[in-house]
Amino acid sequence: MKIAVFTLFPELYTPFFSTSIVKKAIETGAFMPSIQSLLSVCAPKERIDSPTYGHGPGMLIKPTVVEKAITQYEQTQGRPLRIFFSPHGVPLTQDLLKEIHARAEGHCALFAARYEGMDARVEEEYADYVVSLGNFVLMGGDVPALAFMEGILRLVPGVVGREESVEHDSFTGAFTDHPEYTAPIEWRGRIVPEILRSGNHGAMLKWRQEQAARRTMINHFDWFRTHASEQSDRDLMKSAIPHHYAALMHTEVLVPAPNGDGMVSSTSSVTSLDIHDIARSAATYGIAEYSIVTPLIDQQKIVSTLLDFWKTGAGTTYNTHRHHALNRVQLQSSLDEVIERITEKEGVAPILIATSARDESHKNRISYRDQGKIWAQNRPVLIIFGTARGLAPECIARCDYVLEPIEGFEKFNHLSVRTAAGVIFDRWLGLGR
Repeated sequence: MKIAVFTLFPELYTPFFSTSIVKKAIETGAFMPSIQSLLSVCAPKERIDSPTYGHGPGMLIKPTVVEKAITQYEQTQGRPLRIFFSPHGVPLTQDLLKEIHARAEGHCALFAARYEGMDARVEEEYADYVVSLGNFVLMGGDVPALAFMEGILRLVPGVVGREESVEHDSFTGAFTDHPEYTAPIEWRGRIVPEILRSGNHGAMLKWRQEQAARRTMINHFDWFRTHASEQSDRDLMKSAIPHHYAALMHTEVLVPAPNGDGMVSSTSSVTSLDIHDIARSAATYGIAEYSIVTPLIDQQKIVSTLLDFWKTGAGTTYNTHRHHALNRVQLQSSLDEVIERITEKEGVAPILIATSARDESHKNRISYRDQGKIWAQNRPVLIIFGTARGLAPECIARCDYVLEPIEGFEKFNHLSVRTAAGVIFDRWLGLGR
């Protein structure tokens, strides 16, 4: 593969090109790098940079300099696929590397900016891709260019000795890689897992798959949820994720005070829509059980009548899909009963996660990107929803975590609890791009 790097600091690349696999790839002709110094196209004493318009901080590389460098190169070497690097670019992923490798057809050019970057018109005119390493800022584009070459060269036939190594890399499928071990068997009190020393290849494969799923679950669930196209991958991840439960509280919720002065903690009425719709969402996202929590005897009778129809009565054949969803609904008198039931089933108490439309102050507030932090604790998860005006402060205070509110662009924030439950399940457990 032919890669030209346009940079202000050619010396940064010398050790890279003379090291290990990269050096061997150059020697065999699999990799043909060239360094194009942007300073070489400037006239003596000509500045390569200029202040930004609009009184912004820093300096920018002038578009005329980049134009000269590209023109001179392409007159003799032909048109490469042009890759620019900037924090505002698209994230560099394994999928993007594969796409660029396929499009480049063996020839690409990398443009490593410095200072505050390049004049925006340069990217508009020349860039086939503008790429970012992530949501952080570096001194310039040289480190991203080196990282890009490390990644794309692994895709070039003949660069990596064992093709199997590339085929089983992290991010080549839905999962990252499993842990690897070597001698000695014991080091600093840590022992290589016995299963890897057993000689049972079937058991070792199963263990590695499970470990890869767990690693991905904790650190890269966003990657998995957008790459889990195979049902076998989904089943494996489902087996790794701790069981999830949901509770809809009709007690310990806020209602207007009788005297009209603020809110008080009280009870609310059950509605059949909440039971049906949240049950359907729970079934879609694999919630193990969905509990309706009310201490009121009359309300319990209403719920029991509805559940009896769908779980054991005529509803079992009237609508099999509804029966499947309602079959996971439980009726409980208090949150303590819900916790006790889950603890008895799982052998360990659940992690309690409160939900609220308010911006609650809580020592452990989490976002919809914090699944790994919760799942790493190896405990079942109970997501608690409030009816009426939301969960009362005493209920939220006893929870281990509270999820950030669902927000859109508007200030209006009054979703029905059944809508909120569907959104929360999807953000927390949903798949798809």
